[in-house]
This record gives sequence, C-alpha cells and structure tokens, in this order.
Amino acid sequence: MLEIKPIFNALRRSKVGAILLFLQIALTTAVVSNAAFMINDHLSYLKEDTGFVQQEIFSFGLMTFGKDIDLHQQAERDEDMIRRIPGVIDAVFIQAVPLTGGGSSTSSHLRPPPEESKSLSLAYYYADEHTLDTFGVTLLEGRNFRPEEVVIGSDFDGHGPNTVIVSQAYAQEMFEGESALGKTIYVSSRPLEIIGVVETMKSPWPRGDRSSRTSIIPFINVQNFHRVMVRTEASERDSVMKVIEDKMLSQYDQRVIINIRGLEESKNSYDATDVLMMRMLMVLVVILVLVTALGIFGLTQFNISKRTKQIGTRRALGARKSDIIRYFLVENAMICTVGLVIGSFAAFFLGRVLMNAYSINALEMQFVIGTAVGICVMSLLAVIVPAMRAANISPSIATRSI
Repeated sequence: MLEIKPIFNALRRSKVGAILLFLQIALTTAVVSNAAFMINDHLSYLKEDTGFVQQEIFSFGLMTFGKDIDLHQQAERDEDMIRRIPGVIDAVFIQAVPLTGGGSSTSSHLRPPPEESKSLSLAYYYADEHTLDTFGVTLLEGRNFRPEEVVIGSDFDGHGPNTVIVSQAYAQEMFEGESALGKTIYVSSRPLEIIGVVETMKSPWPRGDRSSRTSIIPFINVQNFHRVMVRTEASERDSVMKVIEDKMLSQYDQRVIINIRGLEESKNSYDATDVLMMRMLMVLVVILVLVTALGIFGLTQFNISKRTKQIGTRRALGARKSDIIRYFLVENAMICTVGLVIGSFAAFFLGRVLMNAYSINALEMQFVIGTAVGICVMSLLAVIVPAMRAANISPSIATRSI
C-alpha cells in the first residue's frame, strides 16, 4: 500500500539529493539535540534560587591608602555608621561578595590532615555575626555567631575561629543525610564546629558543582582593600547607594570607594557569558531548522519537476490525489528516518565530546527524542505544500509534456 519499494528504487536513481538531505537531517538532529539540552541547562541555572535577597543588597569596594589609621577599628566605626543610615537593615565587611565570580575556597575534611578522611571543597566567607541578616538567608538549624566567637586577626591556623555556619547542600553531601549540627570539620588544620545550617547560600561562583558548598567563618582580617555588603529596604536601596560614598568619606577621606552596585547587577554581569551563549544557541537552532526545512522543500520541488510525466501518468491511470500526496510523504519519511537514526547516534557522540571537553552533564535521551519528533513534524510540514501541488498536476498536461 505504501509503495516503499518503488520509492526506494526512485531514490536510488537520484541518490545524491537524498543523501545530502538525510545527512543534513542527521547534522540538525545532532546539533539541535545538544543545543536544546545546553539551552535548558542554562535556563535552569539562571532560574536557580541563590538564597540571597538580591533586590535588597548592594556592595562596594573600599581601598584605603591612608597610613594613620587602625583598619579594624575604622571598619567597626564604618559598620556602625552604615547601619544607622535610614533604610539600612544591616551591613558587613566581607572578603568576598557572593555571585560575582571572585572569592575563596578550600578543602574541608572530617579528620585533621594528614589523616585520611572524606573531604569536600568548601567556599567560605570571612565575616561576622551580621552576615546572616545582611545576606537574608534562612537559618534552618542551630544559631548565629556570638560576638565573642568572631576572631579579628591574620593568623587563621594559629589563632583562628572555632565555629562555622554551612549551607544545607554542603551538610547533606558531607554527612550523607545526618544532622551536621555540632559536628566538626577541619579547614586546613583548624577544627571548626558547625553551629548552624542555612537553607540556600550560593558561593561567589554560582555555577558548577561547588556553587552550593558554602560556609561563613567568623574571622575578620581587614586589609587596605576590602569589600562591604549592605542590605536595605528594597525601596530604599537606590537612595542609600547614592549617599554611601559621601558617608564613607566623611568618616575617613584617605580612601576610595569603587564598584557600588546591586547584587543582582553583579549576578547579571557574571551570567553575561551564559546569556550570550544561550542566545547564540537559539539562533543556531533556528538557522539549522530553517535550512533543513528549506532543503526538504527544495528537494521535493525538484523531484516533482523531474517526475511531472510520471505523476501525470499515474493520475491518468486512476491514482487519486491522496495517493500522490502519500507518495511524497512516505518518500520524505524514509529519508527523514535514516537521517534521524544517524543523527541520534551522532547526538550522543557529540554530547560525550562536549561533556569531556567542557565538563557539562551527559546529554539526556528526552532531548534527542524531542528533537526527532520536532524534525519529523517540520519535515512533514515542509513537504505537504509541494506534495499537494504535485497532486493537482493534470493528466492532460503531463501527457502533452511527452
């Protein structure tokens, strides 16, 4: 009924066009499957909760060049002054700002090195007891730091802190579902007791495996260059950002305030490459699909022009219009099937290459299936118009073309 054998024989007689088309379909399947997977991965990342109330937070850099000052005492005065500004909820001096791509991480262990034990990389923020309120993160278990637990100095290993607050993701991965509260981890050779667990708290690098393994360590070592984070009422943030430089310089003018910007602006800057990549992949997908659709349309038109006599003869012998349409649909389906089979294998091969080269996740089957279904629908739509034109060829016109 489907006349597969005559169609196959016809394709063998003019195989160059068919081969080029199924190779194009295979290429489109391989590339679009992986592009769709990567686009979905980028979208999922961009929608992830960071844990921070980004619309209420801004940060700035503080470069002090004056020599006649105690940096730690000045930092305390600055923090007190900032917290008294109308609209400010809290503020903290910190060595790294979240979501910006610049920060610090280390290895953490269950036993003191060099003893063998489970270890995980751990991003950390050096800050004081005001950090939780400034971040706006949710404390699930335990408590905040007490003021006396905050250590001011420069010798972390020798005279460092004894406590730490960690993210839930880190606690679950390190302790495999057990409660982390009260347990001890070792950072360098320093034992730190976990006194609190927060729900979500992204690291300075919000993308990747280490993005959720985060901690706050109550250690302050103010340098000539330091960073300050300020949380305000959402409606007051812009007004506070406008006056913060003058307020800081009024406290001590031998310094420079730089990079005053909201936390979501910092996150957007960090994500700019991801957004650009996602848009480029979308453009690539659209171009490939359009080129493939035009290829199918063009090949069908070409085959019709070559087979005008054959089509007219079949119509004269009693073939219905639906038979002619079905002929070209089946021919297209055969080419498309071969292209999709080859393209599916190529998609997984390309996915493995990308996984090894860029450390991305393995391509999921659903994206290959979805791409294959989409290409099938697109190919049917591309062939239906020329097939309907072929079905309207008059038997008498075909006869006169002999």
